[in-house]
Amino acid sequence: MQIPCRSATVGCRSMPASTTQRGPMRPKPGRTRAPQLDALAVDDLVDGSLDDLVPSAELDGLVFRGLTVDSADLSGSRVRESLFECVNVAVLRAPRATLRDVRIEGGRIGSADLYDGVWESVRVSGCKLSFVNLRGAELRDVAFTDCVIDELDLVNASASRVSFTGCTIARLDVQHTTSTHVDLRGAELREIVGVTSLRGVTISPLQLSLLAPLLADTLGITVEG
Repeated sequence: MQIPCRSATVGCRSMPASTTQRGPMRPKPGRTRAPQLDALAVDDLVDGSLDDLVPSAELDGLVFRGLTVDSADLSGSRVRESLFECVNVAVLRAPRATLRDVRIEGGRIGSADLYDGVWESVRVSGCKLSFVNLRGAELRDVAFTDCVIDELDLVNASASRVSFTGCTIARLDVQHTTSTHVDLRGAELREIVGVTSLRGVTISPLQLSLLAPLLADTLGITVEG
């Protein structure tokens, strides 16, 4: 986001203490919880092949390394305790797929249709992702690390304990997203769609200053010097 924003205080004066009895103070929110990721026993994994990547597949305890394919269809598949390492896919279809204790390391994915899926204890690291469609998905304990993401669509998704560390996200869409302990402090965000749905998200003071003009525009606030 190109947001020429400077921190400023507009029309702010010291207000006298009120003599009116105040109601109970709201408790301060707790600290943001990090994703809880179970360890993956990589040495126990068995080599998988392209023949395993089919719709409604049951993938358990497999490792896929160095694969490059034009397209892959894992629609409705269940993937458990598996590793995808340096896998390059131009078009990935995996709607309604379930991923548990999965690691995706390195590699490039062009278009990824992952809507209505369930991700639990998933780490995505060192990946280049062009378009990621996670609309309506349930994400629990998911960590993105050192990833470059052109567009991340989380519309109507449910996200709990999801973090982004060392990531760049060109466009993030969070319209109608339900978030709990979603940590965006480690992400460089260039555009956000749905700022009114950021409840439950943690950002840094710098990110807040960058978001200020967008928030003002969304809420119809006029800021004049």
